[in-house]
Amino acid sequence: MPARTTDKTAKPAGRRSAKRTVAKGKAATTLPESMVTGRASSAKAAVGDKAVFDYIASLPQPQRGIAERVDALATRTLPGLQRCVKWGMSYYGVGDGWCFSCGGFADHVKLMFVNGVALEPVPPVTPVAMGKSTRGVELESVHDLDERQVAAWMIQVAAVPGVGGKRR
Repeated sequence: MPARTTDKTAKPAGRRSAKRTVAKGKAATTLPESMVTGRASSAKAAVGDKAVFDYIASLPQPQRGIAERVDALATRTLPGLQRCVKWGMSYYGVGDGWCFSCGGFADHVKLMFVNGVALEPVPPVTPVAMGKSTRGVELESVHDLDERQVAAWMIQVAAVPGVGGKRR
């Protein structure tokens, strides 16, 4: 049997460059690969406000504007709010656990509530690979953000155990 050879210069099959541009007037913005492929960003995991503010600042518009509004709403709604970046998204919590996450994708921002099935009314979106009880909304513009409803969900979810710790 002849020896098997491999071409070391060939690219693996099925791996195409995942770059997409979004037109903004006359200029175009190239989205990070993670936003195009449907994955969370490659932002490093870190605890604290600065990490989340840096993550939000790294998002292109309109995702940045949406994430800024969600962050401001969380600040107004939840006393003692804590922030971190985990799994390429910003996470928010009160006390010992994380309650909800907010992450930018190619054409929307996902706002997902841990234990979202316990919320009234239950948020409409069931995300892929974020846990069986996670529910949320996908926001394509700041106009899609129903601040009254989202604030109500934030208050409700902060009252139940979150991820990463127990509540009082």
